[in-house]
Amino acid sequence: MTRKTVLVDKERKKEILDAALDCFLQFGYSKTSMDDVAKQANLSRPLLYLKFKNKEDLFQGIFDYTLAGSYEEAEKVLYQNISPQQKLLRVCELILIEPWSKIEGRPKTAEFYETCSKLSPKSTQKYERQIIKFAERILGDKESAKVFFLALEGLTADLPKTKVLHKRVELLTERFTR
Repeated sequence: MTRKTVLVDKERKKEILDAALDCFLQFGYSKTSMDDVAKQANLSRPLLYLKFKNKEDLFQGIFDYTLAGSYEEAEKVLYQNISPQQKLLRVCELILIEPWSKIEGRPKTAEFYETCSKLSPKSTQKYERQIIKFAERILGDKESAKVFFLALEGLTADLPKTKVLHKRVELLTERFTR
């Protein structure tokens, strides 16, 4: 494959994932069809099936897509010359707040969040491990990191706006880094 073909393929996959995310957040997982996604992405069903074998595979791709690059960027934060609170906040911005901003306020946000846990258990477990790992490196111990993760997860329970979630995370990181 030529470099140009790879770039076009990546761009097409991004367009499909954006369209799928939009459909799942608008109609929910069960009411979204591959036809809906194909129409939203402006492509044929056969092309969609060349990129994703089924709806579950497509949904899995969305979870990974929303976090693409976040873990690598969060890793870089650990080496910055900033306070532990600033590090923890920045990691949370990258891994929670920025992805949250892509899904909040939509008709099926709550369902989407739950469906991620059910259909993407490996990605969900990786997400949990990554946050705990980063928090442990900043806070210094695994138990505090686990409690921090659980508290962090609770901050989204009422599906807040991104701005509200950011304020909550600021308060939480401040309390954990005292």
